[in-house]
Amino acid sequence: MTKTFERAVFLDRDGTLIEEVGYLDRVERVAFFPWTVAAVRALNRAGLAVVMVSNQSGLARGFFTEAVVDDVHRRMADMLATGGARIDAYYYCPHHPDGKVPALSIVCECRKPARGLVDRAVSEFGVAPERSFVIGDRWVDIGLARIVGAKGVLVRTGYGVLEEHTPPRGMNADAVVDNLIGAAAWILKEI
Repeated sequence: MTKTFERAVFLDRDGTLIEEVGYLDRVERVAFFPWTVAAVRALNRAGLAVVMVSNQSGLARGFFTEAVVDDVHRRMADMLATGGARIDAYYYCPHHPDGKVPALSIVCECRKPARGLVDRAVSEFGVAPERSFVIGDRWVDIGLARIVGAKGVLVRTGYGVLEEHTPPRGMNADAVVDNLIGAAAWILKEI
């Protein structure tokens, strides 16, 4: 039986959990920020589900395979485990309407800011989105937070330092912080 959680932290992958390297097509390119393990461990200890939610359009574009994505996530899980931390679920959207792989070149309900990945966590873990948080380095992450009723935290790592100054009309984050450890500290004060 899957463990249930009252709340979750939905984390973007590239630029938030790991360094932004463009299309991550090889496991050797996975690099955590120095604070990643400590931030995830703090969220784990607070009793929050930690769920990665990531758009991986490189699959639809034919840049890499699902086996590569799975290898990257196994590598991340191993690195986190070494530091006593864990991500409870790794969810990603393989779709993009402009892709080259026909089966993945669609408009879907799982590509952020759409809510499909969060709905999956609600189904699997019982979390309440309106009591949860989304952390990411792009406005689509904050858009996801708005759509599901969560609080959204924009980090300045990855693309965040640029995104911070160009919010979509009417969009604002609940907090803008330097990095994931800053986001974790903000969340721990909020719960």
